[in-house]
Amino acid sequence: MKTTADFKYVSYLWDDAAAEKLNGNEVDLLIYRSNLLGADLRLTNYGGGNTSCKTMASDPLTGEETEVMWIKGSGGDIGTLKKSGLAALYVDRLRSLKNVYRGLEFEDEMVELFNHCIYDLNSKAPSIDTPLHGFLPFKHIDHLHPDAAIAIAAAKDGKRITQELFSGSIGWVDWQRPGFDLGLKLRECLDNNPGIRGIMLGSHGLFTWGDTAYESYINTLEVIERCAAYLEDNYGKKAPVFGGKKIESLSEAGRKKQAAAIAPILRGFCSSERHMVGHFTDDPRVLEFINSNDLNRLAPMGTSCPDHFLRTKISPLVLELEPDEDLSDVKAIKEKLQPAFEAYRKMYTAYYENCKHPNSPPVRDANPVIILYPGVGMFSFSKDKQTTRVASEFYINAINVMKGAEAVSEYTSLPRQEAFDIEYWLLEEAKLQRMPKPKALSGRIALITGSAGGIGKAIAKKFVEEGAVVILNDMNAERLEGAGEEFKKQFGKDSYATAILDVTKQDEIDEALNIAALAFGGVDIVVNNAGLSISKSIGDHTEKDWNLLYDVLVKGQFFVTQAAVKVMQKQAIGGDVINIVSKNALVSGPNNAGYGSAKAAQLHLSRLNAAELGADGIRVNVVNPDAVISDSNIWAGGWAEGRAKAYGVTVEELPAYYAKRTLLNQVILPQDIANACFAFVGGLLDKSTGNVLNVDGGVAMAFVR
Repeated sequence: MKTTADFKYVSYLWDDAAAEKLNGNEVDLLIYRSNLLGADLRLTNYGGGNTSCKTMASDPLTGEETEVMWIKGSGGDIGTLKKSGLAALYVDRLRSLKNVYRGLEFEDEMVELFNHCIYDLNSKAPSIDTPLHGFLPFKHIDHLHPDAAIAIAAAKDGKRITQELFSGSIGWVDWQRPGFDLGLKLRECLDNNPGIRGIMLGSHGLFTWGDTAYESYINTLEVIERCAAYLEDNYGKKAPVFGGKKIESLSEAGRKKQAAAIAPILRGFCSSERHMVGHFTDDPRVLEFINSNDLNRLAPMGTSCPDHFLRTKISPLVLELEPDEDLSDVKAIKEKLQPAFEAYRKMYTAYYENCKHPNSPPVRDANPVIILYPGVGMFSFSKDKQTTRVASEFYINAINVMKGAEAVSEYTSLPRQEAFDIEYWLLEEAKLQRMPKPKALSGRIALITGSAGGIGKAIAKKFVEEGAVVILNDMNAERLEGAGEEFKKQFGKDSYATAILDVTKQDEIDEALNIAALAFGGVDIVVNNAGLSISKSIGDHTEKDWNLLYDVLVKGQFFVTQAAVKVMQKQAIGGDVINIVSKNALVSGPNNAGYGSAKAAQLHLSRLNAAELGADGIRVNVVNPDAVISDSNIWAGGWAEGRAKAYGVTVEELPAYYAKRTLLNQVILPQDIANACFAFVGGLLDKSTGNVLNVDGGVAMAFVR
C-alpha cells in the first residue's frame, strides 16, 4: 500500500480501515474514492470531473445478472458526492446506442436516449460524460481536471510531452467537446494503445482507471504527481515565470485598502443587468500572474479547460490603473473605467455574434466575471457568493495551467468557436434553465447592525433565506462568533461575513463596510437595528444615560447610514435603508423621556434621509416594533423592571400585558419584524420610501395618521 510519504504534490488520503468498513461494496467505494479525490483541489475543481464504477447486479425484470455503471450525475460535485448524486445505467444498453448514433451533428439527441438506459429509477440525470466512461472497459474510472495535467494538455507540444513523460503509457486524444463521439474516440485510443494506464484529453483533462477503487485512486494520484513534478522541475528553467515581474504589489494592508475602495465601483459596473455579488483575493498565485510581464499577452487568450471558462467567461478584464491609484475621486475613477467596461461588453457581444448558430440561446450578461487589478489582486462577480467564489478558484486554476504550459512549452487556449460551442451549448443552456429561479434578494448584500441576536439576527436569517448575503455584527465578540457558527451550520460559509461593530465608533463602522466590500463587493441594504433602552423618570435620568441613548440610537443610525450611502453611491445601483425605530417614537409614555425622544429623532431623521437620497435610488423606510421580548438585549439592564414598574405589573406579566393592550391581542416576535423588513426590500415596494410600518399588534395611539 502507498503512504502519504510517496506523494509530494497531491494528498494521499486513503484510509484502509475506513475502506474496509464498506465491506467491498463497489458503489460505496466509488463514493469514498470520489470524496477523497474531491477533497484535494489540486486534483479537480469544485463541481468538475467525474468518477464511475461498473458492477454486476440483478436485473429487476429478468432476475439475471447484468452489468451496471454507476457514475456521478449531472451537476454534482465529487467532493460531496452521495449515492443520491449517482446515475446508474445498463452498460449493454448504453453501448448499444452506437447502433442509432447519427454523427457529430446529432450529439445532443443522444443525451435523451441515456434515459432509456437507466437501471436505477432513483438515478440522478446522467451527465454528458456518461459515454466517455461507458465505452471504456475498466471497473473504476476517474476523469479529473488537475491543473498539472491540464497544463500539459493545453501546451503547444502537449501530445509529445505526454508521450515522452509517460513513455507511451498515457494515450492522447485531441480536443473535442464532450459527448458520444468523444466516448468512441477514447475507446479507439485504448484499442490502438493496449495496456495504457490513462488518456490525456487535449486542453481538457485526464482519464485514469483501475480494476478496483484503490487501484484507480492510486493510478490517478501517480499520474498527476508525475505531471506536477515535471512542471516543478521546469519552472524558471526556460525563462522566468510569466516573463518575470513587471510591477511590485502594494503591501497586504495597502492591497486590502485599495480593494475595499474600488470593489463597490467595479460591482456597480458589473451589475448593469442584475445585482452581482463579489469576491476578492490577493492569493500569491494571482499576484505572480497579474504583476508579470506576460499578463497582457496571456490574459486575453482566455482559458483552455471548459470547466474554467464556463465559470469565468472566456477572458478577464485587466484594469489599467496604478496599484496606488488615488481612488478618492469616485467620479474621476468611474470616467476612467467606463471605456474599459464598454470595450469588454463590446468584445463579448462581438464574440457572441461571430460565433452564434441559428439556434443559439440569446446572448448572456456581457459584463466580465473576472477583473484583474495589477499590484492589488483579483475580483470576481457573479449571481451569488458561492458562484463568484468558485469562479475565482477556477481562474486560479487557469493561472496554474498557463504557468505550467509556459514553463514546458507554450500555452494554447481553445479557439473562440470551440469555446462558444461549449458556453452556448443547448445542453448547457437546458441545465441553466433547470436551475431554481433566483430568490427575491438574490444578489443583495445586507448589513444589519446588532445582528448577533434578537431582532437583528431574525432579520439576517430572513434575508439569507430569501437569497441575500449578510454582514453579521455585534459589539460582543463571543456573541458574534456564536451567531457566525449558527449561520455557517444553517446556511453555509458563503452566506455571511462577520464584523465587530460598535455603532458609536466611526472606525468600526468604516471597517465593517470595508469587510462588506472585500467579502461581497459592497452593500445594498442597511438595517439600523442596534439599540438599547433606558427607562427612568425625568428626575432619575443622568447625562450619561442621555448621551448613551442619543449616541447609539441617533448618531449611530446617522453615521452608519452616512458611511453605507457612500458605498451605495459608488455602486450607483440604488439601495435600501431600514431603520428599526419604535412605537415610542409616536406614543408618549411614562418614564421614557430619553428613549422616546431619541426614537422620535430616529424617525424624523429617516424622513430627512428619504427626502435627500431618493435621487440616488436609495429608499429609506421605518419599521416600528413594540414589545419584542424574545431573545432581545433590550430587556437587559433594568429596562424590563422599569417598564413593569411604570405599568404597575410584574416583569413576568409584561408579555401578557403588552399583548392585551393591542388591538389584535398578539405577542410580537423578532420574526414579525424580519417579515416587515423583507416587505420593504423584497421587490413589491420598490417605489416606496419615507414610510413607517408599525408592527406592534395594533396600538391605536401609534397610528401614523
